[in-house]
Amino acid sequence: MVDLHCHILPGLDDGPDRMEESLEMAETAIADGLTHVVATPHSNERFWFDFAHVRRLRDELQNRIGNRLTMATGCDFHLNPENLARLRKQSRQYCINQHDYLLLEFNEVSIPPAVDRTLHELQLSGLRLIVTHPERNAILRRHPERLREWVRRGCFAQLTAAALTGGFGPTAQQIGLQWIGEGIIHFVASDAHNNRTRPLRLQSAYDVVAIQFGEEKARALFLDNPHAAFEGRDLPHVPEVEEPVAPRRRKRCLQQASCRR
Repeated sequence: MVDLHCHILPGLDDGPDRMEESLEMAETAIADGLTHVVATPHSNERFWFDFAHVRRLRDELQNRIGNRLTMATGCDFHLNPENLARLRKQSRQYCINQHDYLLLEFNEVSIPPAVDRTLHELQLSGLRLIVTHPERNAILRRHPERLREWVRRGCFAQLTAAALTGGFGPTAQQIGLQWIGEGIIHFVASDAHNNRTRPLRLQSAYDVVAIQFGEEKARALFLDNPHAAFEGRDLPHVPEVEEPVAPRRRKRCLQQASCRR
C-alpha cells in the first residue's frame, strides 16, 4: 500500500518530536504492508513549512530505514493568503514527491464561495488538487454538494483510514463509506501523527473497503491511485460521480393499528 498523507517527520508540527518516534512509525508502516510513504507536514498559521529542512529530515529517516520503505515529501497545505503567495512562487516543493498533486486542507469554521475560484486558478496553473479528510470537516459534511462539485471539476478527495474503522466516530465513518459508494473518493491515507493514538496503518481500513466494495475498489484507493500520484501520473481509477440516493420514507399508515414499529 501507498500512504500519501502522514506526519512522520520529527519536530515540524503536531507529529512526532524525536527521530526515534519517526523510526517507530516507519516500522509500524512496514509491518502493516506499506511500501511508500509521503511525509506531509502542515503548512498553516501555526506551523511554518521549510522545504530544505523537511528534505533533510526525510533524507535522514530514509537512510536509517534503508530500502524497506520508500520515503517522499509533500505538504498538508492550508489554504490562506500567505500560503497561496508562496505556492505561486514555488509550487512543486509543496506537492507530493515534487510532482503536481497537492494536498489541500480546508478550514472547519468557514469555506467562503471565493474558494471555488481559487481552486480553479490552481488547476489552471497545472496543479492536481486533493481535498484531505473531508469526512472530518464539519462544513463539508453539512454541505457535501460542495465536495461533489469540486470533484466534478477535476479535484480529488482523500479519506482518513481511521475514519473508516470508526476512529473518528460513527458520522465520519458512515459518510466516508457513503462517499466511496458515490465515487467521489480517490485515496485513503493514514494522516498518522504518532505511534499511539494515530499510527501509520492502513490494512484495517483496506479490509473494510474490500468487504464493503470489493477488492478492486480497495486496491484503487490504497495502492493504484496513490502510487500513480506518488509518481505524478494520471490516476487509473476515476469513477463517475453518482448523485446521492435519498433515504426512502416510510409510507404513512392509514390506520394506526396497522403500523409496525
